[in-house]
Amino acid sequence: MARIEYFVNLVSMFTYLAGNRLEELAARQSVEIIYKPFDLMAVFARTGGLPLGERHPSRQAYRLQEIARISRHFGLPVNPAPRYFPTNPAPASYAIIAAQNAGGGDVGALVQTLLRACFAEDLNVAEDVVIKQALSANGFDPALADLGLMEGAETYVANTEEAINRGVFGAPFYIVGDERFWGQDRLDYLEEHLKKGQVK
Repeated sequence: MARIEYFVNLVSMFTYLAGNRLEELAARQSVEIIYKPFDLMAVFARTGGLPLGERHPSRQAYRLQEIARISRHFGLPVNPAPRYFPTNPAPASYAIIAAQNAGGGDVGALVQTLLRACFAEDLNVAEDVVIKQALSANGFDPALADLGLMEGAETYVANTEEAINRGVFGAPFYIVGDERFWGQDRLDYLEEHLKKGQVK
């Protein structure tokens, strides 16, 4: 089975705005998704990216227009200035890693629950209670938030290094074989690639 390696970051607004379109695409094309939470700020620092607050005002203004357009187009509620942003995505990322390893629940829905918490519900995804509620709501043992800390931390660092080594520089970022796709607006191209059977 072909697979999509999904480099996901929980404090990326445009990752939230992808909604569940990746999961729907994967179901249509019968491909597996491997979720790889990574440290986007570390990747920015090593690939020439800038944190939001350091970008030129024209870039920041355009970003807000894009957020509003995408939100309207897909019917996704969004707070363009979330109460807890930026926050530390690492604890929730560890939980995603632990959940994917444990199985038994819906990892895609877990990721979307945490993104929605940050960007639409004004919750802090660095808080233990938010993480555990998200795990429970999507079919996972909430104790994974505690049990998976060590392995999650190690995998998070490894995912970040892998991201840099494989040409990832932003989020969301999808890799299929040798093909890289950056951004929620590239999902159509990703599906077209899968349909043509170009997966290596």
